[in-house]
Amino acid sequence: MTRLQIWLQHLSNLLVGGTGLVYFVMKHLLTSDDPFAVVNHPAQPLVQHLHVLTAPTLVFVLGFLWARHAVPNAKRPGMPSWRSGILLMIGFAPMVASGYLLQVSVEPLWRTIFLWTHLATSALWVLGYVIHLGRPALAAIRKAKGEPAADDVPRTV
Repeated sequence: MTRLQIWLQHLSNLLVGGTGLVYFVMKHLLTSDDPFAVVNHPAQPLVQHLHVLTAPTLVFVLGFLWARHAVPNAKRPGMPSWRSGILLMIGFAPMVASGYLLQVSVEPLWRTIFLWTHLATSALWVLGYVIHLGRPALAAIRKAKGEPAADDVPRTV
């Protein structure tokens, strides 16, 4: 992966994850003093629009990286972040699909299903992304200290 691809990946994750988190707080954790308010915070519609408009950048970047990074590394199970990468690959489709379907569904039951699916898969995505980035960094630190990597430690059954 080139530096540009890496930074596009980080930037798109930061934009989409950040706007999603802020929107979640505004919509589900804040309350308005006005009983007739449609939104809980004046910036809530703007943040929602930013989230919806930045999400395709994440989809685009991941589509590009799929062939150059995800698929080749999925065939190398010894890598330090292999498991988290596989989980990211599996969880991406339900996160994107539920986000899209949440925007176009009108039936309350389906909106609730898509909302909870999107919230759960998005939270797992962010956690998985942090773990995916952190594993190689931790392995490099351990290697520099002369300690065995986490995958090199013998396991007892």
